[in-house]
Amino acid sequence: MTQGERRTPARRTVLGAAGAAAVLGASTALPAGTAHADEARADARGHGHGYRSLPVPTVIAHRGASGYRPEHTLGSYRHALDLGAHVIEQDLVPTRDGHLVCRHENDITGTTDVADHPEFASRKTTKSVDGTSLTGWFTEDFTLAELKTLRAKERIPGTRQENTLYDGRWTIPTFEEVLRWAEEEGRRRGRDVWLHVETKHPTYFRSLGLGLEERLAKLLRRYGRHRANSPVFLQSFEPSSIQRLAKLVDSPGVVLLSGASSRPWDFVQAGDPRTVADLVTPEGLRWIASYAQGIGPTLDLVIPKDATGRLGTPTTLVRDAHAEGLLLHPYTHRNENSFLPADFRRGTDPTAYGDAFGVLKRYLETGIDGIFSDNPDTALLAAADFTAARG
Repeated sequence: MTQGERRTPARRTVLGAAGAAAVLGASTALPAGTAHADEARADARGHGHGYRSLPVPTVIAHRGASGYRPEHTLGSYRHALDLGAHVIEQDLVPTRDGHLVCRHENDITGTTDVADHPEFASRKTTKSVDGTSLTGWFTEDFTLAELKTLRAKERIPGTRQENTLYDGRWTIPTFEEVLRWAEEEGRRRGRDVWLHVETKHPTYFRSLGLGLEERLAKLLRRYGRHRANSPVFLQSFEPSSIQRLAKLVDSPGVVLLSGASSRPWDFVQAGDPRTVADLVTPEGLRWIASYAQGIGPTLDLVIPKDATGRLGTPTTLVRDAHAEGLLLHPYTHRNENSFLPADFRRGTDPTAYGDAFGVLKRYLETGIDGIFSDNPDTALLAAADFTAARG
């Protein structure tokens, strides 16, 4: 029995039928003229009541519905909306000619078919990105026109074999295309389409003359998402990127936090000795609250695992962050055993689904305001269960 045959009934139970037909073969073409370059017109458009109006717990589709479609494609984003996700995430990296495109990393070796393009064979190279040596193809070495000749594919095909069905269906979207798409979907669905936008490796790209923040701010202003109540979050693992954005736009900012012993790359470059462990202290959180509205910690900072990989006792991070007025959007929930704490795995197949509802219940009970999920339908059901249980 293949993986797909084994998992299909369980997946259908989770997914239901919502939106599947709409995504399969839906065109990703955007109608000409949907951009609103006139900032005065963008300023005139109103949006909702800000992030405090979002449902709690908020379900953020991590790179779209990446558990079911290749990540950071319009197909993945659309499917996440069809499943009911409250917010859709984008990661931004630049092209050589300064366009912002949606990829989790600037290394596109594993997420596109670039290796199958002989005309780009000479572009393969080795670079140091945030202190890590990487060999592959990188967005900053391609013009947008060249990137548009590539097709997206599944990043982890050994784990998500079903997703390979969609390899080659979609191109790499620009962030401006996503903004147009969000406007169109918002009109069609009668509600704002919320985005959660991350600047990737901002110090690295600034050193190349490809600063992200100014380009991002310009697009946010053009499409009316630059206000405090706009339907967008701006996030980064580098606090200085959020500080820079806070001077350019009023959109809410979120500082992402990795492992406790790690240091943000901008801290490394600036000689700042603080680690993430310092930033999650009351003093560190107070500093973050001086320029940001939230934090996006790894789930291990909310509930650490013990030596056997089982969930331990929650930390005080939720309480301490809320005391400073910060919301918490931790990352990342996934259904597969290989991504779950040891006590929530089921069976021995690392690619099979484990007790995703059980682990989500544990995380939601800590009082987090939302969660990033590759499987937003699962997270939405868990959030509904949690809300119902609270009465």
